[in-house]
Amino acid sequence: MKPQKWIQLLYIQVLISIAIGIALGHFYPAIAVQMKPLGDAFIKLTRMMIGGIIFTTVVTGIAKMKNSHEVRRIGFKALVYFEVITTFALLLGLVVAHFYQPGAGMNVDPQTLTHSALPPTPPLHAVEFLLNIIPATLVSAFTNSDLLPVLVVSILVGFALLQGGEKLKPLYTLVDLSSDLLFRIVDFIIKLAPIGAFGAMAYTIGEYGIHTLVSLCHLLLSVYVTCILFVFVVLGTIAKISGFSLWKFLVYIKEELLIVLGTSSSEAVLPRMVEKLENLGCGNTVVGLVLPAGYSFNLDGTSIYLTIASLYIAQALNIHLTAWDIVTMILIFIVASKGAAAVSGGGFIVLTATLSSLHTIPVEGMVLLLGIDKFLGEARALTNLIGNGVATVVIAKWEGDFDAVQANKVLNS
Repeated sequence: MKPQKWIQLLYIQVLISIAIGIALGHFYPAIAVQMKPLGDAFIKLTRMMIGGIIFTTVVTGIAKMKNSHEVRRIGFKALVYFEVITTFALLLGLVVAHFYQPGAGMNVDPQTLTHSALPPTPPLHAVEFLLNIIPATLVSAFTNSDLLPVLVVSILVGFALLQGGEKLKPLYTLVDLSSDLLFRIVDFIIKLAPIGAFGAMAYTIGEYGIHTLVSLCHLLLSVYVTCILFVFVVLGTIAKISGFSLWKFLVYIKEELLIVLGTSSSEAVLPRMVEKLENLGCGNTVVGLVLPAGYSFNLDGTSIYLTIASLYIAQALNIHLTAWDIVTMILIFIVASKGAAAVSGGGFIVLTATLSSLHTIPVEGMVLLLGIDKFLGEARALTNLIGNGVATVVIAKWEGDFDAVQANKVLNS
C-alpha cells in the first residue's frame, strides 16, 4: 500500500497521534499538559451529537415497527442480558483479585491517607436515580450528559409516531432526514479524532508520568488482563455461540477502539457505533434501543474494575473482608454502577460512594487509585464499548433482525 494511501486511514492517523502524544508527555510534560483542551474539545464535539443521534435513531426505529409489543420484548431481553453479563464481570474481577492479590504486601497505614482530593460521592438512592431518568422538560433531556432521559423522550415520541399512522408521517420523514444530517456531521467531527487522541494522551502522560504505571503495575496488570480475558473468553464464547467472529468484529471497529484508547471515553464513538452496527446488518430499532441503554446498564469493564479496585484497597490496607462483606459489596455494585454510569469517571465515583456506604474499607484508600485512574479508565472504556457492541449484535440475532449476508460481506471485506 502506497504511503499516501495508508496514511489517510483514520486508525493509522490515530495510532500515530497516540504515539506522538506519549512521546511529548514523557519528554516535555510541561508542554504536554497544555494539550488537554484538544482532547476535551473533541469529546465535547462528539457528546454534542449524542442526544440527537439517539433521538432520531430510536424514533425512526420504533415508528417503523409493527406494534409496541416488539419494543417491550427487545427492552426486556436487553436488560436481562445486561444484568447477567455485568454480574459475571463483577464476579470475574472478584476471583482474579482474590487469587492474584494485587494489593498484598503494600502494608499501607490508613492514617497516612487523606480523602481531601476525592470527588464528592453521589447518593446511591434507587428512587432518586429513577426520578432523574424523567427529564424536567422535553428539551432538558438533551441538555445534560445522561443518555437515559433522551432515551425516555425518544421512546415516547417513537410510540406517538407509531400510533399516529399516515397523519404523522411527515414528522417521521423529518426525523429520518434529520438522522441523515446528523450522521453527516459526525463524519466531519470524526476526522478530528487524531487531534483529540493526541491531546488526551499527551495530557495523561504529561500529568501522571509513565513512572506511575510502573509503581502500580500490579493493579494495572490485573485489571487489563481480566478485561482481556473477559473480552476474548466470555464475549468470544458468546459471539461464537451467536454465529459471528469476535476477532473480525474487533477489526471492523478498530478505528473506534483506537479513538477510545486515546480519549478514555466510549461516549466519543457512540454515534459512529450506531452507524457501524446498522451497516453490519443489525436492525436500527435494536441498535437504537440496545446500544444507548447499554451505555448505562451494560458496563462490563467498569464492573471488572469495581471489584478488583475494592479488593486492591482492602489488601493494601491489610483489611480482611468477610463473605458477607463481599456479598453486600457486589449487591451494591450491581445497583450503583447503573446509577452513576453517565458521570465522567463514573467507575471511580461509584467505587468511592460504595466504600462510603459500606464502612468496611476506608474511603481514604481511594487516594491509592488517583494517580492511575486515567489509565484504568482506558481498560474500562474499551471493554464497555466491545461489550455493548457484542450485546447489540447478539440481541439483533435473537430478534431475527440481523442481516447475516450483509454481516459476512462487511466482516470479510
